[in-house]
Parts: sequence; C-alpha cells; structure tokens
Amino acid sequence: MITLERQSILNSEISAADSRVEIFAAMKRVAHEFGFRHITLFAATRADETLLSRMIVETTLPATYVQEFDRRRLLKLCPVAPIISKSALPFCWSIDDPESVRGFPVAAEMDELQRRYDIITSVAMAVHSIDGGRFMLRFDGVRHRLSQVEINEIGMIVLHAFDVFDKIRRSARTGTAGPLTTRELEVVRWTAQGKTSSEIGRILSLSDHTVNAYMTNAIKKLDCVNRTQLVAKALRLRLIV
Repeated sequence: MITLERQSILNSEISAADSRVEIFAAMKRVAHEFGFRHITLFAATRADETLLSRMIVETTLPATYVQEFDRRRLLKLCPVAPIISKSALPFCWSIDDPESVRGFPVAAEMDELQRRYDIITSVAMAVHSIDGGRFMLRFDGVRHRLSQVEINEIGMIVLHAFDVFDKIRRSARTGTAGPLTTRELEVVRWTAQGKTSSEIGRILSLSDHTVNAYMTNAIKKLDCVNRTQLVAKALRLRLIV
C-alpha cells in the first residue's frame, strides 16, 4: 500500500475509535500493516521500577513472556528506555544487528528470551499525556529494520493514536468506579498467580459464576478489557503484589 494512502486509512480508523478497546484494535491493525506481531503501551512509573508488568497499560505480548521477563528481573538490563525517553522520534533496533549498529549491548539472557518469542525487531516512541503522564508505545516482531520513510510514517500515526487514546483515557478516568472490594482483590490476586476461575472458587469457597462476577466487576472498575490487562494494571497500581 502506498505510504500516504496507508497512513490516511489507518488514521481514519484511529479517529473513529471511541473506546479503549476500539483504539487498541486500530493499533493492532497498525502493527500488522508494518509487519509487527505485538504492540504494547507502557506507562512510565518509578525510575527504580523492576517489573515490566507494572508498566503495561495494553499489550498483545504473551502473558508467559511478561511473567518470565519479570521473574528474571530483566527490566534492569533493558538498555533502550533511556534512549527513547531522550528523543521525540521513534527509535528502531534489531537484536540481529551488530552492537555497532544498534548502539547498545543486549544481555545474553534477554537475547535468548526475545528470540524464543520472536521479538527480533522493535520500534518504540515516547509519548506524553496532557496531564503530564509519560508513556511509551512499542511494536515488536520479526521483520527487517524500518526504513526512514517507515519510521517517519509510524511516528505520525503513533502521535495521532496516542492523542485519541489519551482523550478516551482521561474521559473514562473521570467516571471510574471506586476501589476494588476485598473479594475482588482476592480474585485478582489469585488470578495473578495463574489460578483459573474453578481453582479460585475452590480456594475461596465460591462458585465459578461468583468468581467470574467479581472478575467482571474488577475489570470494569479499573477500565480494562480482559484479565491479563486487569492483572497488569492491578500490579502497576500496587493493588496487589
């Protein structure tokens, strides 16, 4: 597809989104059009953050990848965040590139994990909310490095997408329900440990239906779309540990 035509079509889909589910669906289309498999929106938290899961706002990354990344505490070995935070432009790199081209080393254990999950080439861009929040949008997959034309194009699309996302986010936040109840926190905490609804029901002496109801309420209250995002957000907000 011609660059200008593709950018116009993708921006139109993004502009039409009126919920977080729709804007993220549009961004998954952007990832696909540029040959990427995954897309993640991160929120910048503390400078000494050690868990990737606490930073994730939305992602298509496999939950097993995030869990292993955090289990190994690989966030402290990630060299790209400082680079991205100092630029207003998208930054592209590949672990297949020699260090002289990438501009930074990649730890052996991070290289192994990313190759196992086909996270070879990435592009990321820092974005900022009107209310001062700092975020990063990142695409990952198996493809050759982006050309400069593609980098410019994806940068313009990301800025537009985040603007739409941020308006939706701030609007939803004004109507967000109160904090999670004790039971809802228990269900989320057990879910974070990999338990199914049936297993949680047996632990808490509840029916599957009741467990799912608590889960649904928690998802709505934290403005999430599924259990994976709920657990990630609950961790990021320090609601569970």
